[in-house]
Amino acid sequence: MLGSPELGWLVDRIRSRLERGEPIDGTMTLVGATPAQRKAAARLLGHGVGRGTSLSVPLPAVAAELWRAAAAPNLVAAIEVLGGPVRDLAAERAADLQRWGDSLSAARSSWLSHLAWYRAWLDSIGRDGSVTRLIRQGHSDAIQQATAVLERLHADTDDGSMLITALAEVATGDERALAEGGPVASLVLRALAIREGIQPPASRDAEQALWSAAGVVSDDLASQVMVLNLRASGEPVGRWLGEAADAGQPFRLTLRQLAAAPVLPLALDIYVCASSALMRAAADTLGVNCPALVCTEGAPSVACTRLLQAAAGSGSAVHWHADFSWSGLRSTATALRRLQAQPWLMGVADYQAALPGGGQSLTGQPEASPWEPQLSELMRVTGRAVGEERLVPELLAELTEHDAMSPRR
Repeated sequence: MLGSPELGWLVDRIRSRLERGEPIDGTMTLVGATPAQRKAAARLLGHGVGRGTSLSVPLPAVAAELWRAAAAPNLVAAIEVLGGPVRDLAAERAADLQRWGDSLSAARSSWLSHLAWYRAWLDSIGRDGSVTRLIRQGHSDAIQQATAVLERLHADTDDGSMLITALAEVATGDERALAEGGPVASLVLRALAIREGIQPPASRDAEQALWSAAGVVSDDLASQVMVLNLRASGEPVGRWLGEAADAGQPFRLTLRQLAAAPVLPLALDIYVCASSALMRAAADTLGVNCPALVCTEGAPSVACTRLLQAAAGSGSAVHWHADFSWSGLRSTATALRRLQAQPWLMGVADYQAALPGGGQSLTGQPEASPWEPQLSELMRVTGRAVGEERLVPELLAELTEHDAMSPRR
């Protein structure tokens, strides 16, 4: 009696009223009803429904017809037969609010609550509906798990480097909890972005960069750093580095090697570049006479960060160069903040000298250049990025000058 497609609008409206807890003793009106809909309503009620543009169906009459035909004892029973149990939206909302409050309350009790970035993260996910969506999707434990991961990351006072599966296992008991695209990983990345003062990652590369900044890797063999003439103490890695320096040849270290046998860099000055082009030129031109050089090969890996943190902690002066791009400015600012690094040919004059005849369009989120604010503004105005490869002669000249001023071994 109610199951025909022409009466679907009526069934849907009755269900909506029941779900909202509203009475079903009035009249349902459909404006612009089709002839088929009018005919179906007349057949249901057992009499004509008029010829106007609107179709009105009194619900008590519908209930009476259902009862008279022994089809259903009432409208509620009829709706549940047709489409399943009627939801209690008010009760569901109350339950959601309770779980929402419980989830945020547990997160606010974390010992991280004294940190501004953590409070900002909680406020943002509570305000924009993220917590509600997770609860409704059956992921109410994701907030607690994300909090546990953040606590683990912040409590790591050693070097912070950890495999992502190991981090997930230690923090949540599930090594797959931080799987790419999962709710826990998304929450943690959002918190890390706030901590770093950047926008939430919008691509897989941006996510990987953010994990790396937090010292988290998916593969400790894939996380590598290339060095030239960087001598260090510690066996056996220190011996390998010494042999490579004696030959004036670049050497590649993995995070696994650095974690298994910690090393202490011995250089007074360490120069950092972004492109292997400079390292190749330095090895070819200066060989064993090149000062200690570290190549990030783009965004610094966890292995690179770990090595440079050890160097800066032992008193090495870090001189930093990167691409004139937004990501390059970000990595330089981070190095200045975390390693007390010094910008190396990263000023307005250096950018202007490399700009003519080259450069690509700047992409991504604009970044600041705290060491020389005019640089960021100039790059924003020109809209051009300049890769480090265009400055290889100038950078190489500085390395040569440093070698000339250094005492002979």
